[in-house]
Parts: sequence; structure tokens; C-alpha cells
Amino acid sequence: MMDNREVAIQLSGVKKRYKLGQIGGGTLQGDLQSWWARVRGKEDPNTKIGTDQRLMGQTFMALNGIDLTVYKGEALGIIGGNGAGKSTMLKLLSRVTAPTEGEIDIYGRIASMLEVGTGFNGEMTGRENVYMNGAILGMTKAEIDAKMEDIIEFSEVREFIDTPVKRYSSGMYVKLAFSVAAHLDSEIMIMDEVLAVGDMAFQKKCLNKMRDAAQKEGRTVLYVSHNMNTIRQLCDRCIVLDKGKIVFSGDVESAIDIYMQNKMIDAQVEYDLRETTVRPSYVKDVARIEYLKLLDKRMPVYEVNEPIRIYLRISTKKAFADLKLRLQLGYGDDSPVGTVPMLSLGRMAPEDETDFTITFKPSGLTVGKYRMSIVLFEADEFNNSHDLDLLLPAFRFEIQGTDELIWNHRAWGHIKLLDASVYRG
Repeated sequence: MMDNREVAIQLSGVKKRYKLGQIGGGTLQGDLQSWWARVRGKEDPNTKIGTDQRLMGQTFMALNGIDLTVYKGEALGIIGGNGAGKSTMLKLLSRVTAPTEGEIDIYGRIASMLEVGTGFNGEMTGRENVYMNGAILGMTKAEIDAKMEDIIEFSEVREFIDTPVKRYSSGMYVKLAFSVAAHLDSEIMIMDEVLAVGDMAFQKKCLNKMRDAAQKEGRTVLYVSHNMNTIRQLCDRCIVLDKGKIVFSGDVESAIDIYMQNKMIDAQVEYDLRETTVRPSYVKDVARIEYLKLLDKRMPVYEVNEPIRIYLRISTKKAFADLKLRLQLGYGDDSPVGTVPMLSLGRMAPEDETDFTITFKPSGLTVGKYRMSIVLFEADEFNNSHDLDLLLPAFRFEIQGTDELIWNHRAWGHIKLLDASVYRG
């Protein structure tokens, strides 16, 4: 039984409150109105519609009442949207900051990797930083020496191990930092999604190492990621955070379903991107997608094999002999499905706006929720892509329908392969 396992981490009623930088609401009358509303427990009359309800006066509740038990040898995934409180929770567990309310009990030494460079001194060499991190964990020099070769070998930065880490690239930082956290003597490993900086081969090696740490070495692993595939590969339990609270704790697939349902609420079919100030062009003032609409639809829902028609308006600031466009299709959990690598938009004039209608035929796509990203680019004489503007994602849609089988996306992928036949005899 789970309850009979040894506890590694216990959080009880944990809250984390941050003070905002704003001093006043703009007027004395407004400040008095807000104060009187808080005294009576009423909604602030000066709060704008749509403002996050975790804003309480001049404070923000990053975590708002967390109760969680993590057991020894468990690999726990932590997922949620941006601002859900994931990184705040890891910082509390790593003792980077303290909770405003509640208690945190930790049974064991923690090795954490929260941000690139955290825990490293830039003036010290890689080797010196290994010794420093080991000393922080209470290890002796002899114990660190016994681990040093394994750390250097795993990190793939052997030729730079005696170079000051301030000269490392972000990828080298990540490799050494993870290797240190994974090999030094700690009972608990805490990993934020910094692995995204490293290359794919190293990411896979890190996941295998974390899996071995939990399953073979009995260490506790807490892992935050937006990549649902890595959560599936590593974790045996998962929690979903939303607005500073745990909204689900249980098996990984159920957690991912809940997370994706929250993420896929967007039911828009029309986007005026000129109003989206938070989306700067990838290369400023060259080419930009100004407007997007899913044609023939009031909701972004399609039947199996139904064509998807997309209307785009593109503005250009310079002339293009042949501007190109790429469609990148992903499943709702961010796993890639496929790509239309190159659609030619033809010659484009400077200071111009041009309308296009694109028809995408999702042949073989199974029932489920998807996301489409759109990239404007130009290709050089060697067919290298130079991206100009990106919508990641451009829109989300759902494919509905009936099937003779309940589709297992995790095991079978997202495309039904139909070009096969069988002959008896």
C-alpha cells in the first residue's frame, strides 16, 4: 500500500505570497475603496475584469494552500500552465525561498536543478563547482573524488572541466549541472524543465538517469515539464497545478488529460494578430502574419478526414522572390505529429498585404485534440530555412468521429495507417 511507504516530502497548507511592486492604486479614493472591500471580504471594485483572482490587494498568491505527500523512490511529475506555481513550489522545496504560511518537512538531502547556472559560481571552474556542490550536501572531499570521474564522463564536458564556468555555453552548463545533481549523494532530486536547453541525445540520457535514480537507487524525483512525453517516460504519479492549487493528483494519463482539457479551452476560429502585442515578429519588420481565420467554422471541430481551410493575411516590409510557409502539426500534449515542410506563397512586394487561403487535408489523423503552428520563412541557396515569423501554436482544433477501436494515442501514435492488406493462404 502507498500509505505504508516512507515519506520523503510533506507539504501542509503551504502558501507563498509575493508583494507586488505597485505602491498605490492611482488615487486615494481608489485605495480606500480597495482597502474597505478587503476588510469586508468583498471583491475589490477597482480590480479589472479578467484579472487573476490570486491578486489580493498588493500581493499575489503564487501558491494558495498546497497539501502534498511525496514518497521515497517515487518519480512525481508536476504539470500546469504558465504561472500555475510549479517553479515556486520547487524553489520552496529547494529552500531558495521560504513559504509564507504552512509547513514543509523534507526527509533527506536535496540536489536541485531549477535554472541554468543555479548553484554554480561563474568564476570557479567546473571541477571546483563540483566540489562546492558536494560540500553543500555534506560530502567529504574523498566522497566527491570517488564520484568525480562519473560526473565528468556523464557531463560530456571533460575538456572544459578546468575552465571557469562563466565561459560555458548554456548547454554545457546544463550538462554539468545535471551530472552533478544526478551523481552526488542526495536522496531527493528536483528538476525543473531546464533539460530543454540540451540536445536530444543528452535529454534522453538524463531521463534514463532519473528513471534509474528512482527505480533502482530508491531516490525521490520531482520533475516539472511542459513535454508530456517526458512526463510519461519518467513519472509514476503526477499532479496538476492551476492558479496556485493542486487540482489533481494521481496517475499520469489522467493528469495529462486534465491538463490538456484546461489548455484546450480556446475555441477561437478567428484571430486579429495586429492586436496581439505580446507576439513580436521573429525577425522584426520583415514579414508578419496579421490575420488568421478558420473558414466555414464557428467552432474548431472537424470530422475525420475533413479538410481544414485557413485564411491568412500576410504583410511584408521588403520584397521576396518566393516567401514560404510551413505548417507544423502537433497533438494536444505537444508531441509532434507531422509537418507540411514548404508551401510557396510566391513573389511578395515591399510594404504590401496579401491574402491567402490554405487547405490542409488531415488524412489519417485520429480522433483527438491537435495544435497547428505556422511559420513564415525564406530559404537560401542551400535550402536552409530562415524563419521570419512564428505562431506557436497558430490555432487549436479537435477531430471528432466514431471508430471501430478506442484509439491508444500513447502506444499507437496519432495517424491511422491505411495502406495495408492481407491475403489468406
